[in-house]
Amino acid sequence: MPKNTIAKPVRIGVIGLGNIAKQHIDNIVKGAVQHCELTAISSRNGGELATQLAVQHFSDYRALCDSGLVDAVIIATPTMAHFAMAKYALESKLHVMLEKPMGLSSFEGEALLQYADDNTVFALMLNQRTDPTFSKMKEIVDSGVLGPIQRTHWTMTNWFRPEIYFQVSDWRATWKGEGGGMLVNQCIHNLDVFQWICGLPSQVQGFCEFGKYHQIEVEDEVTAYFRYANGATGLFVGSTGEAPGVNRFDIIGDKGSLHFESGQLTLKRNIQSTAEFNLQTDNMFGMPECHSEAIVITAKVNQHAVIMNNFVDAIINGAQLIAPAQDGLASLDMANAMLLSTWQQQPISLPLDRKAYQQALDGKIASSVLRQKSDKQAKVDMAASYR
Repeated sequence: MPKNTIAKPVRIGVIGLGNIAKQHIDNIVKGAVQHCELTAISSRNGGELATQLAVQHFSDYRALCDSGLVDAVIIATPTMAHFAMAKYALESKLHVMLEKPMGLSSFEGEALLQYADDNTVFALMLNQRTDPTFSKMKEIVDSGVLGPIQRTHWTMTNWFRPEIYFQVSDWRATWKGEGGGMLVNQCIHNLDVFQWICGLPSQVQGFCEFGKYHQIEVEDEVTAYFRYANGATGLFVGSTGEAPGVNRFDIIGDKGSLHFESGQLTLKRNIQSTAEFNLQTDNMFGMPECHSEAIVITAKVNQHAVIMNNFVDAIINGAQLIAPAQDGLASLDMANAMLLSTWQQQPISLPLDRKAYQQALDGKIASSVLRQKSDKQAKVDMAASYR
């Protein structure tokens, strides 16, 4: 947290004017984010919008950072630009909110952290940490009511994306532009929540399919097996080529289990721990008595606005960040390990050898080319993109 806070309102500049950037702008100008004001935007084509918003437009992000018009920036650009832009902003002593992922790899993300000092707030848009259901799941697991975790399993295959999603972008789903596919784009949110609640595995075995459902060079389906330090095991399945898809997250412990599926959360608690019952029962086909409880979550939040309000609060008051940039390395490590495991056809231990992964990724990037953008007009409803 910064040692020297600033007076409100915080002056914010937005770098990038894609779909998610416009949502951040909308949240600021409509008052969903408190104690801040939009003062500048940067993009190749944004003069008309800047006029509408009565803010300054810069075609070069560096000019925005140097302008003296902003205290903080939101960087919402293609992944390949994250490192250079965030580095420049941090070196300019600006507070930074960076869209996920931190970079093309955790190696790149780790290198970025050195440019943030004690007076700089550096946060990542890991908005699903504010989802009321996931927050409740973390609360339950952290309470110890499930006992030691034995198994985790998340099937997240309702990230379906049609071909036009990729065609209208030159950088998306390329090694050069994103450093990967669904793992670093859609599923980075799931991997962050997964490790946030269950902890990082100690070993990952990944099986990635590249361009299985789409005309892309990166992964669009993944199955990964986890092994944890305490002996627990886990499984993650993701896909952007399956419809209608499944979203089910199971956490199994010695004293019970937690199940999330299609918005419904269920807690099952054993009267006696599995380990104790196993040793003490004389019933050959016995099973620990279990109480099942449906946990009703009615709260709905504007996740991006919650993260942004927290960011502003950290700048003004030194509040603890929900998603500090440092936390973005864990989910990238998991994603990178799945890819490296696939390429090497062997399990990968965590902590990840980030340099080894970067060298492997560099080989992919060297032969990668940005695609020719389609001139098709895509229908865009950002609300439909969230899972």
